[in-house]
Amino acid sequence: MYIMQRNSWLVAISVIVIVILLNNIAYYFLTKHSLEESLEQEMTSVAKQIEISLELSRLGSAEYEDQIGRELRADSIAAQYALDPDVEKVTNKQLSELSSKLGIDHITLMKRTGDDIIFYKSSDPNEIGHGTKSMAPWFTIFNQLFDEKAVSVNWLGQTLPFFWTGPYETATTDIDHIYKWGYYYDGTTNYIIDPYVGYKRLKDYEDKTGVSRIIEQTIEQNDSLLEVSVINPKTFDKGSFDTITSDGKTLEHIVQKPIVYGSYNYRFDDDAQNILKAYHTGQTVRVDKKKDGEQLFKMFIPVSIDGKQLNMVDDQGQQLDGYVLSLVSDKHVIQNKLDKQFMSLGLIIIAVTGLSIVIAVFFMRYYRLSQDKAVQVTQMTYADEINQMFQAIRGQRHDFLNHVQTIYALAELRKSEELLAYAKELTGEIRAMNDIINIGNPAIAALIRSKLSQAEAFHIQLDCKLGGLTKLGMGIRTLDLNRMIGNLIDNAFDEVLKFPEEQRLITLASNQEDGWLEIRISNICMQADQVAGQPIFNPGYSTKQGGTKVWGCLS
Repeated sequence: MYIMQRNSWLVAISVIVIVILLNNIAYYFLTKHSLEESLEQEMTSVAKQIEISLELSRLGSAEYEDQIGRELRADSIAAQYALDPDVEKVTNKQLSELSSKLGIDHITLMKRTGDDIIFYKSSDPNEIGHGTKSMAPWFTIFNQLFDEKAVSVNWLGQTLPFFWTGPYETATTDIDHIYKWGYYYDGTTNYIIDPYVGYKRLKDYEDKTGVSRIIEQTIEQNDSLLEVSVINPKTFDKGSFDTITSDGKTLEHIVQKPIVYGSYNYRFDDDAQNILKAYHTGQTVRVDKKKDGEQLFKMFIPVSIDGKQLNMVDDQGQQLDGYVLSLVSDKHVIQNKLDKQFMSLGLIIIAVTGLSIVIAVFFMRYYRLSQDKAVQVTQMTYADEINQMFQAIRGQRHDFLNHVQTIYALAELRKSEELLAYAKELTGEIRAMNDIINIGNPAIAALIRSKLSQAEAFHIQLDCKLGGLTKLGMGIRTLDLNRMIGNLIDNAFDEVLKFPEEQRLITLASNQEDGWLEIRISNICMQADQVAGQPIFNPGYSTKQGGTKVWGCLS
């Protein structure tokens, strides 16, 4: 019995621990999923902020570059008034002095010669003598200017009256430097005036407020963000787009660079496919992959420029109407957050689990003590009732000689009627006692014998017709059954005592068949109509006034 109870305790505690662990595991994975969704939402929000900031910065840079273009046109007009209209009468020294006065890097004069247009005079010695015939589409633009036509080439740039300027590009005569050139021709000279400035001015602006600065600040402020890239979707993964200069050098075009801003260090094999997908569908593409031991989350976000100027062209030189913004995030940041939360959660789990086990053990011990106490009380009652029954039997055996002597005396006196009456009374008492003994369950027999004694003291007629109780064994069922039968009989006693002695009749009967046990007790009652339809089997229910009846229940 002790081993069974101990095993029950171990099973109960194990179930509690398993339930708590399952709950905490579920909480862990739900938290992880929530953090991953939060990261994606955070990345989307950061991407949107970057997109807006980049667009504002890009538009600001474009406007600043347009302002530089307008200044180059003004410089061209100033140079036109300062120089002789015949290129042959202009010296390189004059151009050097003029460019210094105007605050620009250099001025070049371009002359049409046969089927080419060359840099004829210049403040920059590296420019002089180089032709432009191989410089598409600039050569076409130069011819349109000489023909006094508006520039119609679909190429990045700014067109003003008698003037055109392109984007910042690498110089064909000096591939280590980036310049912005302006080209002016109104027909009053026999040359195109070409002032140009270096990239430093625009670079200083962009370093302070431009796209590159915004990308750097965003990465610094976001612990999970690893990389931001502004991608040309038309030239990405197609190699470089170069021009071979007249002296055989390779010139890479900035406006066709695959990575316009930012860096591109975290490469996936399907990046090109995902970039084109995002660009053509207008939908964000999300990729979650492991790369070199790192769990990376990458987003490709299409950005439309809505007709605004964009310094990007495709592989054919056509201006783009949008670009793709790429963000790379480290998912290990999520794991680190989870690990920190799990450490805190682990301490809570240990504390809650320990407290739960202590509470469970306390209630189990309390329940067991309550059960043991109830069993002890019932067993004491059972022992008292068994003793009363044995005392009654011993009394019958003690009185047997007196009964025999009485019978003999009545027979000797020929008192036949008195003899029959006495024998009948004696036989009934013996039969009643034998009927109780023959119930088959000592505990119930003792209870009934005790209740018969109480009934006799209260002048109550208690008729018992008990059957089917021989199949019951000792144990908790018998204890519960005794408690229920005792309560029912006590309730019946309480009710019949309200009536005269001749009406105090109680009948107790039992019957057992396969699967069920029937116990039936009946007595006269003044409140039978008040009990109908009431929850009589509910714990604590009673029709007594000013008191509480305790009911026993058999499960």
